[in-house]
Amino acid sequence: MDNLTKFVTVGRRKESIARVVLTPGKGTVTVNGVDMDVYFVRETDRIMVRQPMRVTNTATKYDVNANLNGGGITGQAGALRHAVARALLSAEPELKDLLRKNDFLTRDPRMRERKKSGLKGARKRFQWTKR
Repeated sequence: MDNLTKFVTVGRRKESIARVVLTPGKGTVTVNGVDMDVYFVRETDRIMVRQPMRVTNTATKYDVNANLNGGGITGQAGALRHAVARALLSAEPELKDLLRKNDFLTRDPRMRERKKSGLKGARKRFQWTKR
């Protein structure tokens, strides 16, 4: 693999979309032009993003350049994890069983439930009063 090799993938979670370019490098993760540690304030989000690379022992082998939009910060972290796992799969197909076993390649299907008419939200109702 030479330095011109790029692996481009897309990951999704809720309303968030992550477009990732994986290149051979030292392990830096850049999100929307900013370092990942600056972009993701919560430690749990940073851990979630690094999970696929940590499990496959490729944390210092590839650089990740991500473009995120839509949704909230945690949804974006989940989308980025999905995209990084897919990029690692295209870079090294022998990692498929390991990534699949840890559930990194499965797109989380849970979405926000829509608000229903006549109700306060998706399921919450207005308070009933007897008198």
